[in-house]
Amino acid sequence: MTGDTAAVGHGRDGVAPTAIGRGSGGSGGSAWPRHGSTDRPWRSSGRPPRADRMTRSVRCSLPPTIADHPYVAPPDLADLLARTTDRLVDLDRRLGDRTAAFDLLLARTEAVSSSRIEEEHATLDDYARALVGIRANGSATAMVGATTALRGMITAAGRGSITERSVLDAHAVLMRDDPVDGPVAGQWRRVQNWIGGGASPRDAAYVPPPAEDVPDAMADLFAFLARDDVDALAQAAIAHAQFESVHPFTDGNGRIGRALVNAVLRRRGVTTTLVVPVAAALVADRAGYFAELERYRDGHVDGIVALTARTVGVVCDEVEFAALRLEEIELDRSALRPTDPGPRVEHHSDLLRALLADPVLTEAAVTAALPADLPWTEAVIDDLVDAGVLRPVTARRRDRAWVASDVLAELDALAERIRAAAPDVAHPTATAV
Repeated sequence: MTGDTAAVGHGRDGVAPTAIGRGSGGSGGSAWPRHGSTDRPWRSSGRPPRADRMTRSVRCSLPPTIADHPYVAPPDLADLLARTTDRLVDLDRRLGDRTAAFDLLLARTEAVSSSRIEEEHATLDDYARALVGIRANGSATAMVGATTALRGMITAAGRGSITERSVLDAHAVLMRDDPVDGPVAGQWRRVQNWIGGGASPRDAAYVPPPAEDVPDAMADLFAFLARDDVDALAQAAIAHAQFESVHPFTDGNGRIGRALVNAVLRRRGVTTTLVVPVAAALVADRAGYFAELERYRDGHVDGIVALTARTVGVVCDEVEFAALRLEEIELDRSALRPTDPGPRVEHHSDLLRALLADPVLTEAAVTAALPADLPWTEAVIDDLVDAGVLRPVTARRRDRAWVASDVLAELDALAERIRAAAPDVAHPTATAV
C-alpha cells in the first residue's frame, strides 16, 4: 500500500468516520460533480494473502474536472465564509508586525499538527534537536520537513501563483529523508496507491485515479487554483479535498494537501504574514475530517467548505491568545536580565534579540549575535540558562543547541488549546450549515 493511509477515508485507528458539518452540493448553492470510476487490471506482487493474489482488477476513482466549475455557497455558508475571512484579514493586519518567532511558532504548530494526523509523534526536545540537524527520531525529522515544506509553499504562493513546481519542490523537501519514498520525493507517483485495506486495494477504503491520470488531474487542479472568482476560503477547502482525491504522491499527500489551504489564503491576499494552523483543529476529530473528504467525492462540497471555515474561525481566537502569551514571555525575559552595569548586559540583549527571530539557538546563531572575540560568551549563555530563558537540548561540547523553552512550550500549548476548542468545529450551533 502506498500513500498516507490517514489522508483520505478511514483513519489508522480504525474508527468509522462520523459526518460533521454536513452540507450538500445543491443545498441552495452550486451542484458539484461526483467522482466517477474506472476498472483497471491488477496483479499483486510479492507473496500477499490468497485473496489478494486472486484479485484481478481494481476500481479506481476518477475525480471530476473542476478548473472552470462554478461554486456558489448557500446563503448561511456564504455568511460564515465572509465573517471568517473578515476575522482572518483583521487578525493578519493587527499581528502582521509580530516577530519572526511568532511566524515560526504558527508554521511549526501547523506542521506538527498535520504530521500528527498522519500518526507522526515526537517530543518537543526531539523536535528541537531535529530542527538544528541533530539526529532525532524519524517523526521529529518528518515534522521539521513538514515545517520547511509548508513555509516554502506559502512563500511561493505569496508571489502570486501556486504552481506544479512549487508543490513538487515542497514534496521534495518533505520526503527527501524518508527511507522508503525519498527516491521519488518531488515526483508525481508512477504506481497505483490506495487508502486502507492491506497488501492490495481489494478492501481499500479509497482507490485514487490511475497513475497515468495524475498529471492531467493536477493540471486541472492548478487551473482551479489560479481562479479569483471563487471565495478564497471555499477555494482553499475545495482544492484541499480535490488534491486528496487525486492523491498524486506515493506518500506525504495529507501534509502537502493541508499546506495548500494556507498557500491559497496567501495567494489570494487573505493573509500576508500569518500561518493558520488548521490541522491543529482537524487532528482533534480525524474521523469527522475524513468523513467530509469522503462526502466530497459524492458531490457534497459544502460540508468540507463549512468545516474549513469553522476551523479557521476557532484557530483565529487561539492565535490571538498566543500573541498575547508571547508578549508576556518577552516581558518576563526583560525582568530576568542582569541588573549589573557593564557590557554583559548589552550582550544578554543581543542573544534575546536573536531569540526573537528563532526560539532555537545554535552555536552559529550565537556566533552571529555576539562578537567573535567576546571573553564571556559562555557566561552570557549560562546566565540565560540559569534564568530559565534557555534550555540545552544537546549534551555534547561542539555544535551545541539551546531552545527558548517557554516559546517552544507555547507551540504545544497553542495546539492543545485549538484541539480543546475543536468540539465547536465538529458540533456547530448557530453557524451550522
